[in-house]
Amino acid sequence: MDDSFDSHSEEIKECKEALMNNDHAAAAAKIQEYLENEDNVPLNIAITGECGSGKSTFVNAIRGIDHDDDGAAPTGCVETTMEVTAYPHPKYPNVTFWDLPGIGTTRFPADQYLKHVEFEKFDFFIIISSDRFRENDVKLAQKIQKMKKKFYFVRSKIDHNIQDEKRSKKNFNAETTLKRIRDDCIQGLQQRGIKAPQVFLVSSQKLHLYEFSLLHETLERELPAHKRDALLFTTPHISREIINKKKEAFQAKIKYYAFLSAAVAGVPVPGLSTTVDLGIMAAVITAYVLVFRLDKASLQRLADRTGVPYENLVAVIKSPLALEKVTVDLLLKVISQMTVVGILMAAEEGSRFIPLFGIPIAMGLSFTATYKILSFFLNSLAEDAQRVFEKALG
Repeated sequence: MDDSFDSHSEEIKECKEALMNNDHAAAAAKIQEYLENEDNVPLNIAITGECGSGKSTFVNAIRGIDHDDDGAAPTGCVETTMEVTAYPHPKYPNVTFWDLPGIGTTRFPADQYLKHVEFEKFDFFIIISSDRFRENDVKLAQKIQKMKKKFYFVRSKIDHNIQDEKRSKKNFNAETTLKRIRDDCIQGLQQRGIKAPQVFLVSSQKLHLYEFSLLHETLERELPAHKRDALLFTTPHISREIINKKKEAFQAKIKYYAFLSAAVAGVPVPGLSTTVDLGIMAAVITAYVLVFRLDKASLQRLADRTGVPYENLVAVIKSPLALEKVTVDLLLKVISQMTVVGILMAAEEGSRFIPLFGIPIAMGLSFTATYKILSFFLNSLAEDAQRVFEKALG
């Protein structure tokens, strides 16, 4: 059985102690508690900026939804955000994007702004502008800095700037234009007293272009370790690297589900282990499908956004569990066609009747079967996500 569990995890220590005392039910409860806590780490992201900066559009884009979807932040050319508004991620509700009122409006003057929005609850701030960052943006950044919170400047609507430059200049060069915009933003912020501003050029309509990937890498690097997966799992598929990172994060957790499976197998109740294993695996694989955006709703949104027909996206998918509601019955049907795994699960149930050594053998077989099944479907769904991403890019 895998022996590489986090030594600093109190739940894992208690689980090992319970196993040493042959209290398999307590061990299973501890690992279950650990996994639930891991999946429910809260992450609160504040999006702010002046009226018309594109805050709401950014909130919708980063959540992977369109402006006319249910639960979308309202967009418009007037100040549509008049109160602090929470927008939970549709698939990971523990991650919340907060659309904050425009800085410096008469209703929320800059010197009262942070108190009004209860800044303490946010993990970091993203300050958005569609042109130059202004005095109120700088005032807010300085106040956030004094309170030792992280903040990042996002220069939005970059695609519009590129289009305007193309139309107006004969010798247009995209890299030169982007460098000029970035340098202009950084110099303007430095002149107003921000020593080392972190500025990212982003198009909310085309997150895979420009510097959203760099923004994500920066946030991932600067977030506490226990919050990184929450950010990662909610990030849209803007690159192949994001999909690979999601796969790696899921892979690191498989040993814990396998460990839970083994602990349950140690409980001397015939049939219990298989039933619990299938329930665990169905829930985990459902998370894979949702996070890799392989559910029908996500694929339809991708088709609408990119113009690639839904049927063409579906055509590159190979896993039998993509696009489906992953139930225990469906999973059992698919697993039954996987010869080696089926033998392992049958052997587990049979081995528990062997005197003295039956339970330890059953635990080892349960660990192996769960690990192999989850790894197999993780790999196949991650490959599907890569193929869909490539198809969508055309």
